[in-house]
Amino acid sequence: MKLTKPLIIAALVAGNLVAWDIAARAQDANTNTPPPAGQPGGPGGGRMRPPSFDQISQQLDLTEDQKPKVKAVLDDQQQKMRDLRTDTSLSQQDRRTKMQGIRADATAKLKDILTPDQFAKYQKMMPGRRPGGQGGGTPPTTPPATPPPAGGN
Repeated sequence: MKLTKPLIIAALVAGNLVAWDIAARAQDANTNTPPPAGQPGGPGGGRMRPPSFDQISQQLDLTEDQKPKVKAVLDDQQQKMRDLRTDTSLSQQDRRTKMQGIRADATAKLKDILTPDQFAKYQKMMPGRRPGGQGGGTPPTTPPATPPPAGGN
């Protein structure tokens, strides 16, 4: 009987240590913070953000003359998009159409400012854009080619 009491206490202590170890490991696993909203993998993810003006300026190697012009076009586009997002009177389709128009307008202005090389790089940089200045969505698909008739010469 004297030996049973220390065994019970030892078993309780060991069980407690195991339980605390499991709890500590679980807490460590939950300390990973999710990505910020709006980034792929995060809440509201899937929407890619366009590069900042500094990134655009650096990647396109803008001249000192081009920088204020490009910044003005991009700022104007951003403001128009912001205004459009807050306009609740438009349907989803009308809003999408106007956004495409805003992007196309900005793209046309940038085409006049940038060199052909810079403009080609700009189009590749912009997320969800297709060549020609059209906005996001999925690119058009071409139907699969039909195979030639079998066994005929």
